[in-house]
Amino acid sequence: QVQLVESGGESVQAGGSLRLSCAASGNICIAMGWFRQAPGKEREGVAVIDSDRSTKYADSVKGRFTISKGDGEDTLILQMNSLKPEDTAMYYCAADGGLQYGNSKICRRKYGLGGPFDYWGQGTQVTVSS
Repeated sequence: QVQLVESGGESVQAGGSLRLSCAASGNICIAMGWFRQAPGKEREGVAVIDSDRSTKYADSVKGRFTISKGDGEDTLILQMNSLKPEDTAMYYCAADGGLQYGNSKICRRKYGLGGPFDYWGQGTQVTVSS
């Protein structure tokens, strides 16, 4: 029943900006993350936002990308500025389903860039041309 749907990926020139959105539904933890994968490369964590709204970023995007939650808790945003060709990738949002323990849901207090996350969206393609 968990659904994550990314949108906003487009072709853009180097130096430009894009805003990616992830619409989330279902019983998931508050913390969420963004990942990306380029052809021939391993999937990498880009950014994560914890339940306390603290954030972490990959060194390659620090200072250029901003992860945030939209109004309400059902939208995850990745604002990408000063885009570079090496940012070209399929971008995925990810969420943690946590653990249902009795009538309580257990979620991690802090997440690394790699998660762990249980659910993934279908991805949205970002292409940055030089």
